Amino acid sequence: MTELPIVRTFTDSHGVEITFYEWPVASPRGVVQVAHGLGEHARRYDDFAARLNRAGFSVYADDHRGHGETGLSQLALGQTKVLGNLGPGGMDAAYEQVHEFTKLIAAENSGKPIVLAGHSYGSFISQVLIKKYSNEYAACVLSGSALVWPGSMGMGAFNKKWAKDAGATGYEWLSRDPAVGAKFAADPKCFYADAAKVFGVPNALKLFQKPSSSIRSDLPILVLAGSDDPIGAAPSNEKLVNAYLRAGLDDVTMFIYEGARHEVYNETNKDEVFADLLAWLDAKL
Repeated sequence: MTELPIVRTFTDSHGVEITFYEWPVASPRGVVQVAHGLGEHARRYDDFAARLNRAGFSVYADDHRGHGETGLSQLALGQTKVLGNLGPGGMDAAYEQVHEFTKLIAAENSGKPIVLAGHSYGSFISQVLIKKYSNEYAACVLSGSALVWPGSMGMGAFNKKWAKDAGATGYEWLSRDPAVGAKFAADPKCFYADAAKVFGVPNALKLFQKPSSSIRSDLPILVLAGSDDPIGAAPSNEKLVNAYLRAGLDDVTMFIYEGARHEVYNETNKDEVFADLLAWLDAKL
């Protein structure tokens, strides 16, 4: 029996080798493409993929430019200096790399609906991609997200609220489960999410953008957020939902989980979160 995930690579249009992972199922209902967050990597979504597999979905996830095995390869080749650096083409190429991955997934799963599931930085990438390519996705799920605009999202000292906790790792902001932050802190492929530092200010400024009427109006969007997420929480995600509605979308759903922090899929109530996600997918696909 093949061990999952299957580890593969492709080369993007700027010559960067991208490592990605596939968790396939026989006769899938659809395919979920994961876009991970800043400072993490795709293998942190093993549990996510297993749960989606059991529900009948194949899952693909890449290590974005500067992250995970992709980032380590870039370092070894001298394309970048530290994990998080994007490499040739900068942020525009980083966005397009994730879209190139979508095209690979579509080619391998002809006729199957593709759901783009972006978390945090990956949700910001997803917001850009659906503005350009909404016809290529059957649905979009945004977690740990925000309206990516100055003054509308948290930036900087994400762990300030929990910094004085006994034994604080600096990553308590991720989840109420202390094992999540401790494991992140001990993972050599993870790093602190300081976009301006690792991307450079010009690239980081390209994260700022808003929903537009270029998105097809019937694209279903699901927004999942913790009320104690220092990046978005309820206020910024409510602004995001309202921005999509103003842009003409008519199928936008939001769940705010009281007390949950940034990584809702790794939260103490993750069973509830996955139940909501799978029920939504059942309804939309």
